[in-house]
Amino acid sequence: MSNHIFLNSTSPAIQYLCRKDKRLAKVISMVGDISYRPHTDGEEYAFLVHEIIEQMLSIKAGAKIYGRLESLCMGQISPENMALLTTEEIRSTGTSNAKTEYIQILSDAVISGNLVFSELSTMPDEAVVKKLTAYRGIGNWTAKMYLIFVLDRQDILPYEDGAFLQSYRWLYKTIDCSPASIKNKCKKWSPYSSIAARYLYRALDLGLTKSEFHLFKED
Repeated sequence: MSNHIFLNSTSPAIQYLCRKDKRLAKVISMVGDISYRPHTDGEEYAFLVHEIIEQMLSIKAGAKIYGRLESLCMGQISPENMALLTTEEIRSTGTSNAKTEYIQILSDAVISGNLVFSELSTMPDEAVVKKLTAYRGIGNWTAKMYLIFVLDRQDILPYEDGAFLQSYRWLYKTIDCSPASIKNKCKKWSPYSSIAARYLYRALDLGLTKSEFHLFKED
């Protein structure tokens, strides 16, 4: 298992982000210290399967389908266990025809050696995205989630992600979520865009975005 990573006020990334963005600094103070563990050490395949399943679904619906699939895979989602399942068995979990095909394509790629997760860990961000998106069912969103949550790359801006956009709109009090606008407004986060995104995700999880964001009391 990989080690947990802890972020607090003494972390260089946090100090940098707080200096660069006063609004984000307020969110960081509201959220407090956070810790996380990258999905590595054999979890890479299962992570991608989870992301494929969750595309265009609610977290609750995605988790239910993933749980059914996990049961069929004898408690461990691996390419070898997935290959033992028939197309009908995978579909029986509630997985769509298209997503079933995507999962089977991914399984074949890993088993055949065309996709080697250890190689991704040494590749630049852009190369990882290019490699992953070559497989049907894996787009920029999934590739960026992999970069952030598996490879722990520090400077990924996930402007394709709905949860990120929800917190982004709350933080900056804007309805403009065009990639160009987000890139421009968030360029000050670099080289720690992923860390900033993690705090926005946590703010959403904690329910902070349900109340209007105020930088100051009179804001």
